[in-house]
Amino acid sequence: MAITALSTRIESLRNSSSLLRTFSFNFFRTLSTSSLSSTPSSVSETQNPNKPKRKKKKNLFEVAQFLPNWGIGYHMAKNHWAEVSYEITKINLYKDGKHGKAWGLAHKNGLPIADAPKKISGVHKRCWRYLPNVVKPSEISPSFTTSTEMA
Repeated sequence: MAITALSTRIESLRNSSSLLRTFSFNFFRTLSTSSLSSTPSSVSETQNPNKPKRKKKKNLFEVAQFLPNWGIGYHMAKNHWAEVSYEITKINLYKDGKHGKAWGLAHKNGLPIADAPKKISGVHKRCWRYLPNVVKPSEISPSFTTSTEMA
């Protein structure tokens, strides 16, 4: 009698454990699929799959690294500055090449504001651009009047 009771008890435990395994598997499977569908990235990908990613703006050193001699002698400005720029005179780079310190001459309307270079603030902010069309005042050729025009 004890052996039959023991065998029925073992059989009932096997049936309940298989039921528990089936339930837990289905439960976790539904949890994992529901959590994947509610993520914001998958929602945005389904709405606009052809939308291009925004271009990452650059700090001063990321702009200067493609210029000759790390941009020394070239004009750079922040995107929101109008008619103001810096002519880079000195750059101290940290080891990673994307951080450091920079000095330059401030210019307004192409003319220098100060005589001595000063440390440029905000060089790590991501809003810098290279100004290719700034003409140095020494490069402007003066127009001379000839003596025949005077007479």
